[in-house]
Amino acid sequence: MLHIKIVDSKNKKLSINDAEKFISSVEFGASIFFTGTVRNLNNNKSVIGITYDSHDELVIKSFEEIYKEADKKLNIQEKAVFIEHVKGYLNLGEISIIIAVACKHRDQAYVLSRYIIEEIKKRSPIWKKEHYTNNQSDWLKGNPIVHEKN
Repeated sequence: MLHIKIVDSKNKKLSINDAEKFISSVEFGASIFFTGTVRNLNNNKSVIGITYDSHDELVIKSFEEIYKEADKKLNIQEKAVFIEHVKGYLNLGEISIIIAVACKHRDQAYVLSRYIIEEIKKRSPIWKKEHYTNNQSDWLKGNPIVHEKN
């Protein structure tokens, strides 16, 4: 089972309850909920909010690819995965991403959740613009899509 979505922050907030409803099943003995939230300090700058932008179609495609790759690499047969990422402005403490997974066993759930967030951070075309207390803002440098070999 897979649920993936980009959510416009003007219309809706991300909800752990939505994630819990999607992955809840008596088939699974372990659930992991990962949330990314807007923090108040980054690189010694006081942050007051973040604007997220994305190429929605490519983000959805990358989420699907990550899910399929996890199937092959981790070989976890029975699972439920919920991934939602916000697009738009968020205040401090608000949730930018939810990844919820349910599997038969806890080790599977931990490994799958970690795999998904790390791959999203590396590969999905999502950009962050931090807003600071001094009325300035910066688009943050992302991860390169192609990793150079050392």
